[in-house]
Amino acid sequence: MSGPGRALVLSCMLMCIASLGHATVRLKDLVEFDGVRGNDLLGYGLVVGLDGTGDGIRNSPFTEDILSNILERLGVNVTGEQFRPRNVAAVIVTATLPPFARAGGRTDVTVSAIGDASSLLGGTLVMTPLNGADGAIYAVAQGTVIAGGASVEGQGVREVRGVPTSGSIPLGARVEREVDFDLSSLTRIRLALRVPDFSTAAQIETEINRSFERRVAMMTDPGTVLLDLAATGMSSVAHALARIENIRVTPQTKARVVVDQRSGTIVLGEDVRISRVAVAQGGLTLRVEETPIVVQPNPFAEGETVIVPRTNVGIEDGNKVGLAELRAGTSLSEIVAGMNALGVAPRDMIDILNSINAAGALHAELIVR
Repeated sequence: MSGPGRALVLSCMLMCIASLGHATVRLKDLVEFDGVRGNDLLGYGLVVGLDGTGDGIRNSPFTEDILSNILERLGVNVTGEQFRPRNVAAVIVTATLPPFARAGGRTDVTVSAIGDASSLLGGTLVMTPLNGADGAIYAVAQGTVIAGGASVEGQGVREVRGVPTSGSIPLGARVEREVDFDLSSLTRIRLALRVPDFSTAAQIETEINRSFERRVAMMTDPGTVLLDLAATGMSSVAHALARIENIRVTPQTKARVVVDQRSGTIVLGEDVRISRVAVAQGGLTLRVEETPIVVQPNPFAEGETVIVPRTNVGIEDGNKVGLAELRAGTSLSEIVAGMNALGVAPRDMIDILNSINAAGALHAELIVR
């Protein structure tokens, strides 16, 4: 394959070479501190001001109920009234309360339609309480919805780009209640690895103890390292964690090949290896063309117009490359070069990796999404 063609295949594959095996990473990017976490919030509200793209009240009676409740709280009596606006939509509002969020702080919210509204573009979310898992109200959301899609509809066709029935409000929720968590009272805290691994946990233990020149950390399992905060000798827990989170380690990860069949994306880790194997990629093409001919009688002659079928059939073998051998211990770069030598397209690469794995020659975890 030529240089430009080879570059095109690489760009189409979106192949990412993960080289974590030789990179040092901060602890804050590898672990979560036990107790330092966000909390999910949920609310049910109403978006108003839509340009005729809201819920049909006849099909979404819950929209009428919430609209009536809001108007009655504002002193507007709508009991027994028949109103069917098309500029309102019932929505579910979700947000995450950040760790150590204080009253008066703000956080982003996501707004999603639950009725038959066609778009939330240009709408405004009316004051919506956001509840935690315990049922208490921790924040209140309100603001203009930013929708990322568009919808155009005519009498015979409708075109939709993106998801106009979902949007966000940056910093749209104000924190009203804080989560009680006394960090300064802790004497021990656990570090939870996002990707559990014995080797990585052992390195974290070693590097923390080396930094403090005493035994501060102890690995309890591949996903947990226990910290003795009292042994750090720091003036506060916050100071100790600030020092610990910037310690650098070299994480060890499993060799993985991740395949996304929908987009054709393939991601191979640096440690991926294969045994000696030969690969041939087929390029058989079946072609059927229908070119019917219309035959009409001569002018003023008796007869009728008929359609005479005409079919052209062909079989082509577009791949002229034979077997390509990948020797034992082949590295990532050699795998890519070998597949490109065969002129393999991204979709075909997925099938080849599956076949190599089925043959027992792929020494990595194959993840197909």
